[in-house]
Amino acid sequence: MSRRRTLGPTKKIALLVSAAAVAGGGAFVMASTSNASPPTTRSAAESTACLGLATALGNNEKFIADQQANPDAQSEARIANREAVIEEIKRKQEASGCAVGESAQDSQAAQPSQPAESAAPSDPAQSAEASAPAESAPAGNAGDGAAASGQQVCNGSTVTLSGEGGAPAASSNQFPVGTKLKVTNLDNNKSTTVEVTSASGSCALLNNAAFEQVREPGKFLIRRAVIEKVG
Repeated sequence: MSRRRTLGPTKKIALLVSAAAVAGGGAFVMASTSNASPPTTRSAAESTACLGLATALGNNEKFIADQQANPDAQSEARIANREAVIEEIKRKQEASGCAVGESAQDSQAAQPSQPAESAAPSDPAQSAEASAPAESAPAGNAGDGAAASGQQVCNGSTVTLSGEGGAPAASSNQFPVGTKLKVTNLDNNKSTTVEVTSASGSCALLNNAAFEQVREPGKFLIRRAVIEKVG
C-alpha cells in the first residue's frame, strides 16, 4: 500500500510566498515595459541639428523642382543624384532623433526654440534673411556671381550641407563650376576653401566632407558664417 506524502504548514507557506514573489516580479516587468516612453522625435523648431538637416533636405527638393521645371540634357542624372542624397539625409534625420522627411528651405527655416542648442547669439543678419523670399539671394547679393576675388559674398546666408559625398566641395546657384569659396564658421573660427562643383538651390552649400571641416559637433547648420570668393 503506497503512502501519500503531504507538505507541512511551514513548507506550504514558503511555496506560496515564492509563487507570489515570482508573480509580482513578472507584473513589475510587464508594468515597466508598458510604461516605457517612446523615443522623442524633435522638429526643426526644437533642434539646431534637426533644422540643419531639414534645410539640407529642402534645398535638395528645391533643386529637383527647378530641374523638373527647366530640364536639360543632364537633368535626369542630376535629379537621380539628389534623390539619393535626400534618402541619405532622411537616414541622418532618423539617427539624430529628428522628424524624418521634415523639410525647410534655408531662407524660410524656423529658428530652434531650445536655447541649449543655440549655436550663436542673436544676429541681425538672420532677421533679414528670415524675411527674404524663399531661396532668394540676400539683399545686395544679386551680383555675387560676378564678385571680385577676395570679396565677401552671400551676406546673411546660413550654411548647411548638401548631403553629397566625395572630396570637399561646394554647390551654388550663383557661382559657376570652378569658383573657389572660403567658408568660415564664426562660432568656432574654422575655415575651409572649396571649389564649386555643381549647382544647388542656395548661394553656397557644402558637401559632407567640407561641412565636417567647419561644423560644430552635433550640428548641421552654421548660422554665423563668412563666405568669400577667393578664385
